[in-house]
Amino acid sequence: MSGRIEARFAALRAQGRAGLVTFLVAGDPDMATFETLLAGLPEAGADIIEIGMPFSDPMADGPSIQAGNLRALEAGAKLRHILPLVRRFRERDPDTPIVLMGYYNPIWNYGPLRFLDDARAAGVDGLIIVDLPPEEDAELCLPARERGLAFIRLATPTTDDARLPRVLANGSGFLYYVSITGITGGAAPVATQVGEAVARIRRHTDLPIAVGFGIREPAQAAEIARHADAAVVGSALVDLVARHLDSEGRATPELVPAVLARVRALAEAIAGVNRS
Repeated sequence: MSGRIEARFAALRAQGRAGLVTFLVAGDPDMATFETLLAGLPEAGADIIEIGMPFSDPMADGPSIQAGNLRALEAGAKLRHILPLVRRFRERDPDTPIVLMGYYNPIWNYGPLRFLDDARAAGVDGLIIVDLPPEEDAELCLPARERGLAFIRLATPTTDDARLPRVLANGSGFLYYVSITGITGGAAPVATQVGEAVARIRRHTDLPIAVGFGIREPAQAAEIARHADAAVVGSALVDLVARHLDSEGRATPELVPAVLARVRALAEAIAGVNRS
């Protein structure tokens, strides 16, 4: 399975801290600006980078990420543009794990096996495909694992102990725990409830557990980091992109510094958590 994801979580354990997983939509607000953001994320403190694959109907995402998808699509971003971008990133950064997150339709249109081969060759480490349940593992999950790509599963507050083993059966890389029911960018997670959920999930798996949905501020990320192996922040960063566009929807000079500054603040807050 993906050596970079395993190595990153091993390094985090050795350092005694949780990690920061960042999410941005590829091509939002344009491919050049996104590529600049991507290049700056590791130095700002992102331990794992999730890249959203633009899609016209991101049903699990809230208004912020839906708008990011729309901006990317309007700027002409397509799945075939993302893999060369990852390849260029990988030439500069051989270590930071890259996970592609999204929906199956663009992959189906690309050609599933061709996509998996091209993604692996570009330097992608894992996939999160939110609309492929475990019952469809033969469709993409198993071929991905055969090619050394992690297939990262989602669990939610409604995933009970009877369902959890099925969710985990072919998952790899890490488990993404959705801390609240509903769509991305909704209500803030309650740290005590997250702690209880993470403890329950740990009884079923040795995979690292990353917690996302609703984490916006550094203090929230720090609270989650007391319980989970990583905190995932997406909608808050996509909102920052949106707030730094001009009247015609183009990136302003402040956009990249603002997003990277927020990532830095989140990473510093997480790093300050005593997990002993």
